[in-house]
Amino acid sequence: MERTEPEDAGAEGLSARPGAPGNRATTAVDQAERTTTGPGRERHATTAPAPTNRAMTSFSPADEEKRRGVRQMKLTATGLLLFVAVVYVLATWASHEGAGPWAGYVAAAAEAGMVGALADWFAVTALFRHPLGLPIPHTAIIPTKKDQLGVSLGEFVGENFLSSDVVRQRLRAVGIGSRLGAWLAEPEHADRVTAELAAALRGALTVLRDSDVQAVVGEAITRRADAQEIAPGIGKMLEKIVADGGHKRVVDLVCIRAHDWLVFHDEQVMDAIQGGAPGWTPRFVDKKVGERVYKELLRFVTEMRDAPSHPARGALDRFLTDFASDLQSDTDTRARVERLKGEVLGRGEVQDLIASAWTAVRSMIVSAAEDERSELRLRVRASLLSLGARMATDPRLQAKVDRWVEGAAVYVVTTYRTEITSLITDTVAGWDAEHTTRKIEAHIGRDLQFIRINGTVVGSLAGLLIYTVSRIVGA
Repeated sequence: MERTEPEDAGAEGLSARPGAPGNRATTAVDQAERTTTGPGRERHATTAPAPTNRAMTSFSPADEEKRRGVRQMKLTATGLLLFVAVVYVLATWASHEGAGPWAGYVAAAAEAGMVGALADWFAVTALFRHPLGLPIPHTAIIPTKKDQLGVSLGEFVGENFLSSDVVRQRLRAVGIGSRLGAWLAEPEHADRVTAELAAALRGALTVLRDSDVQAVVGEAITRRADAQEIAPGIGKMLEKIVADGGHKRVVDLVCIRAHDWLVFHDEQVMDAIQGGAPGWTPRFVDKKVGERVYKELLRFVTEMRDAPSHPARGALDRFLTDFASDLQSDTDTRARVERLKGEVLGRGEVQDLIASAWTAVRSMIVSAAEDERSELRLRVRASLLSLGARMATDPRLQAKVDRWVEGAAVYVVTTYRTEITSLITDTVAGWDAEHTTRKIEAHIGRDLQFIRINGTVVGSLAGLLIYTVSRIVGA
């Protein structure tokens, strides 16, 4: 029954299967290669067809269900058209047979209903195909104007959905700061975020190659050290340490260790002193001199250890003070420190140490990320809970988070609006025209069939009203 209605005839004129005998309809490939320019005229396109989107070349079970609904509505609308046609024929016959004035009213209503039904059938059909297969201008709008519709859709989305004002108003109404805070304040949500962050961190460290990271870290440290002079900074730090007396503990430790070392190595010290004596001196003299020097050295170290006001300590303080000043102001001292720095950084042992530091740090971070009870994950979880509690109750923090989110979203939509809208345009351009038409019709065709039904009903009522007014005026 469906094949007998005019709309189906139009569908056969456009959507016939390729290869069918005697079929003169335009296939999907032909439509991609040809563009209609007027009634009965075609020109070949100069550009290759865009790749077809797979989503628009197949029908899902839901699409098939919608197509069945469209077919049922087509039958209903066509049945109503046939019904008013039969009513018109019967009312016209009855009027000729002298049935009475009522037959004229019924015939006028049925006639207008047929006109309305046919007009609306033509309008609905013209959206998707050429009615009756005739290349009437401004018909088959969707398949022939698909690309222009895609451009218009992209511009509409860009102007009405991707504007900064719309984005700000929508995000401000959502209240992301308070919602995110309330969500993060829940322990299970904080656990989930912590686990996801740990997994992402492990994945990132796994992807990175140690050799590449070591090279980057080594180069960064070396370049930073070469670019910045370290002598003034060391001088300021040393000056502050001496002024605060922070070096005294170091001096105490050195004196204690020197005293202990002299006590336990007395023979070695005396042997070294005796070994440096001239060969012509008697051995007992060398021994006496060695013992004397050792005792004096031990006494000096002991006094320096036990007496905070020892002159040697004061001399050391003055030396460190002068050295700190030279590091900041003396050109020769600063140059020597820079040369020493270059020599130290250039040594292979130092570079190996810098490279090995990354391996140690990476292993430590991976182990901490994998261990649910590690200090790293516990601190991250606690920080998330604290942040969530603050965001849920602090209006100022909520406003700050909202401004950050709004600013980021506005930057994205204003900077990449063209790319976003071009995604819509390019996607629509890549759809197959025939299949796209059929799919769109499956989604909105059922509602469009109500236009045909309403056209039949409204046309009948309008025809009845016009006929009635005409009879009244004529009378």
